[in-house]
Amino acid sequence: MADRVRVRRLTPEEVQRLQRLVHRGAAAGGNVVRWQRATMILASAAGNSVPVIARLLAADEGTVREVIHRFNKVGLACLDPEWVGGRSRLFTSADEDLVAA
Repeated sequence: MADRVRVRRLTPEEVQRLQRLVHRGAAAGGNVVRWQRATMILASAAGNSVPVIARLLAADEGTVREVIHRFNKVGLACLDPEWVGGRSRLFTSADEDLVAA
């Protein structure tokens, strides 16, 4: 059986910042992704397992594991999404130059 995925020991500053994000909540104009990830980290620090956290937040277990691993690696930077969003470009810079000419 694989080892249980858990966050590393949180510093007091990390706990304070995560709690502030969670208590402020996504409904108060905050970012839903940051709120959900902060909740995942605090729930893991409280001793909850990945399946419990996933059920609590209606998230995929793989997503919870990724967030925990990323937190352990880069800290609070894991709260910010890495994706840019939007549709990928259809034209390259060369295509734009050709159209402009």
